[in-house]
Amino acid sequence: MYTTYHLSSAQEINTDILDAIKATFKSKPITIIVEEDDGAFELTADMKAVLNERLQEDDSTYLSSEESINQLNKKYGL
Repeated sequence: MYTTYHLSSAQEINTDILDAIKATFKSKPITIIVEEDDGAFELTADMKAVLNERLQEDDSTYLSSEESINQLNKKYGL
């Protein structure tokens, strides 16, 4: 199990966060990694694979982003 906390500043770290971590993980061993968020988004290998598959699709079946979103809304109620 993992939990991610996104903070806009290191100054937001307080005892509430530590208490939440303790309550969530109790006496289980944990690892805390702190990294600076540079705002860059990196695609995972799985994301790249899906995008590469989409690039290989027949252009005649192309859907615009708007039409894709409309279909997703109808199917999943997004």
